[in-house]
Amino acid sequence: MKLQDATGETAGLSRRQFLASAAAAGAGLVLARPVFAQQANLNSALQVAFIGVGSQGANLLNNCLKIDGVRIIAICDIWQYQRERFSKIMEKYNQPVNVYEDYQEMLASEPGIDAVIVATPDFCHAQQTNDCLRAGKHVYCEKEMARTLEEAASMVRTQRETGKLLQIGHQRRSNPRYGHALKLIENDKILGRITHFNGQWNRPVAEPYDWPKGSEIPEETLARYGFKNMHEYRNWRWYKAYGSGPFADLGSHQIDVFNWFLQTTPASVMASGGIDYYTDGREWYDNVLAIYTYETPAGLVRGVYNVYNTTGHGGFFETFMGDEGSMVISEDERKGYFFREVHARKREWEEQSETVDKGGEEAFELKIGETLAPDGSPEPEGQKLLEESKKPVHQLHLENFFKAVRGEEELNCPPEIGYETAVTVLRVNDAVASGGTLTFAPGDFTVA
Repeated sequence: MKLQDATGETAGLSRRQFLASAAAAGAGLVLARPVFAQQANLNSALQVAFIGVGSQGANLLNNCLKIDGVRIIAICDIWQYQRERFSKIMEKYNQPVNVYEDYQEMLASEPGIDAVIVATPDFCHAQQTNDCLRAGKHVYCEKEMARTLEEAASMVRTQRETGKLLQIGHQRRSNPRYGHALKLIENDKILGRITHFNGQWNRPVAEPYDWPKGSEIPEETLARYGFKNMHEYRNWRWYKAYGSGPFADLGSHQIDVFNWFLQTTPASVMASGGIDYYTDGREWYDNVLAIYTYETPAGLVRGVYNVYNTTGHGGFFETFMGDEGSMVISEDERKGYFFREVHARKREWEEQSETVDKGGEEAFELKIGETLAPDGSPEPEGQKLLEESKKPVHQLHLENFFKAVRGEEELNCPPEIGYETAVTVLRVNDAVASGGTLTFAPGDFTVA
């Protein structure tokens, strides 16, 4: 139902370079211009619509408002409470919007839309994304890419068929901190041969989401859009009909980094998990512990990843360990360190670099923007990336998407990469259920 009208960063680093040699950190972040330019009007603001303005949709919307050349013209959500709330917010930003309950009506009524942001529950992603692509719109779809691999594969095929752009919301792919870390690992070999990794995303005990009294979605409306009741609508991540489970919901961001940094997909995974704490009727595991093996050209890499929803201890981070050093990195900017193994050769930059004590170990902080040009002045590209790193992480990924729509960059996370990550995380649910080791075949990660 239409509710209102609209009115728009090399081997042999110098001592100065280690901590911030981000001049080329953008490798993999700032990519070549695509062969063809997309059909957006390059002289006007991109017209953007949202499907889903829950917590993540709201986050993405707020970040879109910080990006020049983007105009939000329509919002769709099945909850009237959210539609009215964000309609008022957009008016305050002097960007009044059309608001809809049904996204198909929105697509039919808004022919000027250039791109759609999809931030709905996982089970909606495939149909909504495919419909938007076929309607001639570019799509930014939140992770998890889809609830099932069949659905995710359909999105890859539809993108190929339509030629429109599809970005999956693994925003670390656009984060300069991660580009900088990858350069240090790949080009400068600061870890030597990588042998292990680990990571986690832990969250404390939390009560189910509620809703304001009197704001309930009518039962017939919930049923029409595939929800059993208001509780499951608000807490969809815990039910198998709607979500992919917490391992995928949280872990996909970080496991995508493991695939990215190791430059391959896993050979096998074994996992254990269960609903060991909560007794409120949820269906997905409240804790999962997985062990992956990766076969890389340098040798086998084993890694452990866990998601716990009964403790916030340690928060979230990724660690890569090698025979010359280890690195901890996270979207949490307080977590970014390199630890040199005692037997590893000292590099010349260590004489001049400051260290910090981390649990009794000497560590070098990972920083961007301290690289100097030959004349001793700040290196321009490093300064540019430093400024980029100050932006919110979701804003950077959205900016990459919009620049790709304008033909200025390539996508940092196209659907083929999203699909590889989906296979890597969704099959963990199968490994938990079987209680055994699941072996991957190379063809499992591609869509024919």
